[in-house]
Amino acid sequence: MTHERACLRVASEADHSAPSSRPTTVPAVVLLAAIAAVALNLRPFITGIGPLARDIGAQTGLNLIGLSLLTLVPMLLMGVCAFGGPWLQARIGARRAILGALGLLVLGSALRLFTATGWQLVGTAALLGLGVAVLQAVLPGIIKRQFPQQVGVVMGLYSAMLMVGGALGAQLAPLAANAGGDWHSGLAWMALPAVLALALAGVSLPRDTAPPPGQLALMDYLRQPRVWLLMTSFGLMNSGFSTVVAWLAPFYREHGWSAAASGGLFAAMSACQACCALLLPVLARQHPDRRPWLWLTLAFQAAGYAALALIPDVAPLAWVLLLGAGLGGCFSLSLIVALDHLPDPAQAGALSALMQGGGFLMASLPPLIVAALRDATGGFAIGWQLHLVCVAMVAVLYGRLHPAGYAKAMAGKV
Repeated sequence: MTHERACLRVASEADHSAPSSRPTTVPAVVLLAAIAAVALNLRPFITGIGPLARDIGAQTGLNLIGLSLLTLVPMLLMGVCAFGGPWLQARIGARRAILGALGLLVLGSALRLFTATGWQLVGTAALLGLGVAVLQAVLPGIIKRQFPQQVGVVMGLYSAMLMVGGALGAQLAPLAANAGGDWHSGLAWMALPAVLALALAGVSLPRDTAPPPGQLALMDYLRQPRVWLLMTSFGLMNSGFSTVVAWLAPFYREHGWSAAASGGLFAAMSACQACCALLLPVLARQHPDRRPWLWLTLAFQAAGYAALALIPDVAPLAWVLLLGAGLGGCFSLSLIVALDHLPDPAQAGALSALMQGGGFLMASLPPLIVAALRDATGGFAIGWQLHLVCVAMVAVLYGRLHPAGYAKAMAGKV
């Protein structure tokens, strides 16, 4: 089968699964609010764990390896299940897929109020990871379809709100735990913004039409080397984020910081992530070649990891802000680069889903690896150094992403 026939099949199925334009009765600003609200819910359930890790471990008996599962399990599911996002969209439609996934976020967060054991908590993490996987796989394609002339800016908004959600999770989890009496309340409050996102999505997303038989030709995409390059670079970059989410707050708690202070440090980093996730796509929008901006974000990351490994107690706020700038800008620009490769929203959305799926599978393991290295060496320094190596590898891979080669890279036999 040629690439053109595969693309026609993808586009035909996607056109049946979602209307080509927004309902005239719903202003674009409402849909933007829904996109922002959905993105806000994609990280708090993960970032809220770090500041409460010591209390969770004390009450549930989870050790460092067990606590790392609260990040590893949802990241694994965010990877595996992202591959099924386009398929699910073709079967039930984008609107139903998103509403169902938001329902899982509400349920998973609410159940954390009643979890009594560590394994029950890991189960809720799996439920939440499943919901986020669907949302991350389906939403970029909707953005490209509904805002074709503002993809970079809207993807920047999406990425920025995702980072804001991470900051809120880290900052509010210990506060909610103190107000509610224990860590259960510190995690269960996250059901409330999920309910808000569900309501906004319900009134703003386009209605689905009946999906046709057949499925998206995702395996055809997996035969292309460019897809694997995008997955690898996205995974190596996000492996640093998953490690920071899991271990930045516990790292500084080992240095004598309180739960609230360590959570506040992570929140500051996430706020910087959000600013750069929004700002860099705007600055880069007139430059089809995103590589100089991507390399700049990698330089920020390298400086941050090096400081955490060598001088963590010297100006820690400055280092985590630098690291946040690199991670946030790189995340949003990576999503835009994937969407840049193909003009059709359905095809670009499928490519983005595959990049995220493979990437998050890779990114799920480093928190576990860093925990094992911490137990073996007595510190986190070797883990931060490991991510310096990852940054160098991604810098080499990004050298292949010249926009003049996008069409050729995606036009081979599939």
